Amino acid sequence: MTRAIRITAGAVTVNAELNDTETADTVWDALPIQANGSTWGDEIYFKIPVYAGLEDGQEVVELGDLGYWPPGQAFCLFFGLTPASQGDEIRPASAVTIIGKILDDTEPLKSVASGSAVLIEPI
Repeated sequence: MTRAIRITAGAVTVNAELNDTETADTVWDALPIQANGSTWGDEIYFKIPVYAGLEDGQEVVELGDLGYWPPGQAFCLFFGLTPASQGDEIRPASAVTIIGKILDDTEPLKSVASGSAVLIEPI
């Protein structure tokens, strides 16, 4: 079962969907979530009120993946290379649980400044 969400980061809005992991279920139950996002290369991340361990952890992710990073209780949007990337791999700081996928073009997310307000809501 996929669940549609809208993510607004600064002036940019993208549609996405959550997958069928237990972590995604917990995130869905916590919506809507509002926070200030930080950037790390082409990643936006922010702490959310979800406590979950690593579920099928991924050390390399794909463009547009949504992840949950347990050490920081963080929701992560991956839209390009990070400081940990090797070559053209998109690499989080450490393993993340993949909880969904951005359905729209990710390029506009590169204009979002660190500290911007982020809202995740069900649609």
